[in-house]
Amino acid sequence: MRPRDILVYIFLSVAWGLSFLLLLHVIAAFGWVGSVTFRCLLAGALLLGLARIMGRKLRFPASWRPLAVVGATTVAGQLIGISYATPLIGTAMAAIFVATIPLFSMVIARVWGTELITPSRVAGLALGTIGIIMLVGFPAVPVDRNFILGCVAMVFSTFCAAFGSNYASRYLSDTGPWEVTIGAFLFGGVMALPLLFLVPVPGVPHAIDYLYLLVQAGVMSALTYVLYFGLVSSIGATRAISVEFVVTVIAVLVGAFALNEPITILQFIGGAVIIAGCALVLGIFPAKDKIPLQP
Repeated sequence: MRPRDILVYIFLSVAWGLSFLLLLHVIAAFGWVGSVTFRCLLAGALLLGLARIMGRKLRFPASWRPLAVVGATTVAGQLIGISYATPLIGTAMAAIFVATIPLFSMVIARVWGTELITPSRVAGLALGTIGIIMLVGFPAVPVDRNFILGCVAMVFSTFCAAFGSNYASRYLSDTGPWEVTIGAFLFGGVMALPLLFLVPVPGVPHAIDYLYLLVQAGVMSALTYVLYFGLVSSIGATRAISVEFVVTVIAVLVGAFALNEPITILQFIGGAVIIAGCALVLGIFPAKDKIPLQP
């Protein structure tokens, strides 16, 4: 990785990890649907306006479908899932689920034929599965309907994130990160908009709530996703998405210590097992096996 890629990687880790502090505030003010819809539309509009002010020439792809797919998955699907789940299962629990994104990414890449699978990666997938079982099977809160729904929503969210990143790497590699981010967020916001009829804004937000939304849209979405899609183009989807390891660590610390959310020792161990499995999948640990397994 180039020095610039490393700096982007660190910034994304910190920004997305700390974004959980704003997430619950914005959801409480605008609802889980409103928080996603307004965040997406505002992020896309801010970037589009900034591009015009800077005189930046935007070159969108000839077909809108790739942007719509990324908007539906990496943006709308991921944010809807995590916004719905976090109030139900807590920040720390949701953050540990985030660490499964690289596992899904590797599986998707393998199915598409863009990644080889080796014995060490199989071991990584096995460890990741064990970690998920530890995470969900031994929670610090009662296993009720809301807990199960929250876990399902987080699995949906993480799968969408992995799918969209691989899809962008495969079909939007020639499109700039500004164009991908603007298109994906605008499409994601439009797709989430009809859900407001089912889950309306719960009340009248305060001035500080709009500030939180602006920071979340401008910094945690517009800026970070421009950098992220640029990182995907630079180092590949699977390596770029490994940033979620550090995001998970930061967000778990935020949830456990800043927000006083309950989490068991076994869940901490489960999170560590998931991260270890992802590290094997991504080849962060030196692998002795170089022979890929046949599908």
